[in-house]
Amino acid sequence: MKKLLLVTLVVLLFIATCNAFDHSWWGPDFYVNVDGEEYNGPFGWLLGVLLAGGGLVIGAVVIVCVALLVGLLFAGLGMLVVVGLAALGVAIAAALSPLLLPLAIVIGLVWYFNRRGKRRTAAMKEAAV
Repeated sequence: MKKLLLVTLVVLLFIATCNAFDHSWWGPDFYVNVDGEEYNGPFGWLLGVLLAGGGLVIGAVVIVCVALLVGLLFAGLGMLVVVGLAALGVAIAAALSPLLLPLAIVIGLVWYFNRRGKRRTAAMKEAAV
């Protein structure tokens, strides 16, 4: 089975090579224009493939660099947003605390009298026993 796979792969590579070197590919219709000079034939085909591959490699490197930059930028912005929201919360709490003082006094008095009543009720229950 492995030999059949190897033979098939070699035959397909041979067919691809024959098609790549077929003269109809780089005949008079196929040429590469680099800075005003036209290259045709096998050298033009090779030059076109190399230049296109080089452009793809440069594009891939640029995309990776931009992805790293954007990732770092958004991570930094995320940290700034978290710190900013925490600072905003502290500022809102500091601004509201004087305004909530009368409400805190009322809640404190209700809590105190409620606790005092529970202690009196507990003391009466113990005295009854």
